Amino acid sequence: MANPSRRRAAALTTSAVLLAALLAGCGDGGAGNGDPAAQKLNWEDCPTPSAAEGGGSSPSPLPDGTQWQCATMKAPVDWSSPRGDTLDIALIRARASGDASKRIGSLIFNFGGPGGSGVTTLPAFGQDYATLNTRYDLVSFDPRGVGRSVPVECESDAELDQYFQQDATPDDNAEQTQLVDRTKEFNANCEKRSGKILPHVRTTDAARDMDLMRQVLGDDKLHYFGISYGTELGGVYAHLFPERVGRAVLDAVVDPTKDPAQSALGQAQGFQLALDNFAEDCTSKPEDCPIGDTAQDVKDRIAALLKELEKKPIPGAFPRQLTQTAATNGIAQALYSKDFWEYLTEGLQQAYEGDGKILMMLSDSMNGRSDNGEYSNITAANIAINCADEKPRYTPADVRRWLPRFRAASPLFGDYLAWGMLSCTDWAVPGAADHPDVGAPGSAPILVVGNTGDPATPFEGAKKMVDALGRGVGVELTYKGQGHGAYDSKNKCVQSAVNGYLLDGRVPKAGTVCS
Repeated sequence: MANPSRRRAAALTTSAVLLAALLAGCGDGGAGNGDPAAQKLNWEDCPTPSAAEGGGSSPSPLPDGTQWQCATMKAPVDWSSPRGDTLDIALIRARASGDASKRIGSLIFNFGGPGGSGVTTLPAFGQDYATLNTRYDLVSFDPRGVGRSVPVECESDAELDQYFQQDATPDDNAEQTQLVDRTKEFNANCEKRSGKILPHVRTTDAARDMDLMRQVLGDDKLHYFGISYGTELGGVYAHLFPERVGRAVLDAVVDPTKDPAQSALGQAQGFQLALDNFAEDCTSKPEDCPIGDTAQDVKDRIAALLKELEKKPIPGAFPRQLTQTAATNGIAQALYSKDFWEYLTEGLQQAYEGDGKILMMLSDSMNGRSDNGEYSNITAANIAINCADEKPRYTPADVRRWLPRFRAASPLFGDYLAWGMLSCTDWAVPGAADHPDVGAPGSAPILVVGNTGDPATPFEGAKKMVDALGRGVGVELTYKGQGHGAYDSKNKCVQSAVNGYLLDGRVPKAGTVCS
């Protein structure tokens, strides 16, 4: 099951690319011989995205006519043997559009997941970064194990359809055994099909790839924009290479001090807060709310729907049915952005009438399933990266001990997120640590942006990241808003602060609040 707890900080933009379309309709490589940083990139027109990247068409030019270019960078498979076998890292860029004499360098984006394809996400939202494009080449990549960069592969599309139909919130021993056995089967398939790459997809590996990218792109410093899980990647980079940090922004911030169980519990609280805000918003409008008379009524009706779906699923996207798990997943997906709330309202209204298509489409968006039935590899990559990073391995007994706290945090999402802690059970590769190390003394200032209404990376994580980066490094900016992330909310205060730092080096006053 790929639920939000496994997607430690699922990028809004990654899933939004697929959602818009749905609602509208390892090789070992060659042996290395020399300094990897000495390679020259061959930039060409971008190919059609691979199935692992989510499919679709080649990226369209930016509104000003700037074309997207793609290249492949060779990186060591094993960074402990930097001149050994290599793997391919897929890159995309849009050259700076402004005066060449004012160009700062490359601005590297990671949109999160982990497991999201930067090669498909950046061009889908490139126009949102047009101001930054005046002085930066906009650059993103598919991290190792993701999309076109030696993708982790676990199961076929048909197997994934079955995988996502399972009951993710067992009520008795038989259902619990079924969930555990199916998780073990999935993880065994990952080892069988992608065993060679699984030990080499840790966040520390991706951070070292980014430093190689910095060098190959010709920059003395890494200028970086990390969103969601990308904030963790940025923090790990700063820890490994503090002297090489240029201007960096972390938006929708992962709490680096929490272990996986604590992170999942925080997400339960975050998604419950977002659901509360959604219900209040619907019932506070002058027109009638079609899904409830009061905020509590909205939530009660959703809970009743999920309980009924557990006993009797309804038609979803033919031939699949909307199960309790799929509906919960779809509701969570819609809470990532206030822009999605109208789809959630419509989807719930239709589900009460026996039609689960919209909620199923929302769930498909979360899981990386396109309308032709093909899956991207976001679920496989997400689990592989999480399990390589995270040391704890939870058992059903552990989950049962945590369940009271999860249910108190969220009556709707508690069980769902708690049982998601089993995803790394019997994983082939040991996890690296309880939580990432992001301490970065000596780094340039890093702007850390938290959103008070963020469901996936709760607001409190921004302050924890600032503290963990170290004195004089993290600079906190607060956005009082809804949804996952702040910059893409189009809030002028947030964008002015971020643009001012990235373009002109103006560090906002610590504690600045935008609303």
